Amino acid sequence: MRIVGVEIPDNERAQIGLTRFFGIGKTNVKTLAKAAGINLDTRIKDLTRDDVANLMKALETFKIEGDLKKEIRENIDRLKAIRTYRGIRHIVSLPVHGQRTKTNSRTRKGKKKTVGSLTKEAWAKIEAQQKAASGGSSK
Repeated sequence: MRIVGVEIPDNERAQIGLTRFFGIGKTNVKTLAKAAGINLDTRIKDLTRDDVANLMKALETFKIEGDLKKEIRENIDRLKAIRTYRGIRHIVSLPVHGQRTKTNSRTRKGKKKTVGSLTKEAWAKIEAQQKAASGGSSK
């Protein structure tokens, strides 16, 4: 079933299916269901047209999907513009919330870049180039 541009599998319970909306989590599902008058144990395929209409009306009170993503992006851009500590961490792609960076944070920092010393592969490549250059000039 498609509700407000989000595809929800028919066989899921309402409690799980409604978390498919960006910005609606486990806590907000209970509030949303109470506002729409929906039982959380019913399957999505068993919802009536009235239930879906009430659900869409209740979803208007929440900031979800595109509006929420836009607000988050604007907040991050504002932090970057005023050069706060968190904004600078966003700019240089480092963890923002105080995590350690010496050994972890590979998701945020990307693939490991060796600084100062060479990796075994890079060292082997240089040696191969030197052998090729010295072997070619002695002929």
